Amino acid sequence: MRTSLKIGTIMGIPIKLHITFLLILPVFALVFATNPAPFGFADVPSLGMNYALSLLTTILLFACILLHELGHSYFAKKYGVTIKDITLLLFGGVSSMEEIPRDPSQEFKMALAGPLVSFIIGFALLAMNSIIDSSISGYSDGLIYRMFLILGSINIVLGAFNLLPAFPMDGGRLLRAWYAKRMSYIKATHYAAYFGKMFAFIMGIFGLLANPWLLLIAFFVYIGASEEDKSTTVTVLLERYTVKDIMSDKVVSVSDDISVEELSKFMFENKHMGYPVMKGNSLKGIVTFTDIRNILPHERFAVLVSDVMTRDIISVSSKDVASEAFKVMTLNNIGRVLVIDDGELVGILSRTDLMRTLMLLNE
Repeated sequence: MRTSLKIGTIMGIPIKLHITFLLILPVFALVFATNPAPFGFADVPSLGMNYALSLLTTILLFACILLHELGHSYFAKKYGVTIKDITLLLFGGVSSMEEIPRDPSQEFKMALAGPLVSFIIGFALLAMNSIIDSSISGYSDGLIYRMFLILGSINIVLGAFNLLPAFPMDGGRLLRAWYAKRMSYIKATHYAAYFGKMFAFIMGIFGLLANPWLLLIAFFVYIGASEEDKSTTVTVLLERYTVKDIMSDKVVSVSDDISVEELSKFMFENKHMGYPVMKGNSLKGIVTFTDIRNILPHERFAVLVSDVMTRDIISVSSKDVASEAFKVMTLNNIGRVLVIDDGELVGILSRTDLMRTLMLLNE
């Protein structure tokens, strides 16, 4: 099921709307429609005008959030980072980047860019209101003034909120960049993640006492800090090794003309959950337990491996850095990749192989 809809491209970056954004849009509009002045339009006598202004304010607010993310993305692209897309969702915007720059000064600038854009928008709107109000009598009583006041104030709050040291929020990334100038990148990430989780814990307490939204944000901050801490540690440790150092070079393959029933028994006997599929000396695909798990028992004799195998082969080279293979598995949400050199299958690398290596390194 597709959960995001592409609405355009800016700076070569696909812009998407997540389904949660479409759900939250009318909620935000309702909040603006029912709040009194100066941060709402509840006093507008025309119900149609009330909700039209509220919806327009909501759309402009998320446009400002998009500009916030584009601020991050501008510097990320400048430093050679590939950006998969920017997605607007429930809590704002997310830039999907392949990696964060390791250079502390680069990460610092990239993290600061988003809040800086929000501050510029916020103060510019408030300043514009003040300038127009000084030259046009009664402007401050109008609805346009109120809409700019709402957008300006929220952007300033958004910029300040993102500067809180709650890794992996912008403030947390600024904190990691500061630490990374003084210690190893892994240690800097550990410290930033620790502060992020502690901050999430405090935010969660406030959420329980005052606002359930804070509790939900705290949950995502805590999970985000934990996952990025783990991912960074894995990536940095694996950078010391090549795929050849970790892969299994004794490749066990299956034929494309055996039945799924035969394959399931083969998996049980050989204790592996995925195999390259060969036809003679030709590699045809890869088949995993996921491919056959939903086939009913009485159908397994009639269904062949060629009917269920994955033909789009995702592979790496034995000379690739192991961290790149880990990234390939993560981005494609797969448990193993084939290792192919000059068109020849030379090995297979599984997530289990990577995790075993990490356990040994930690020991």
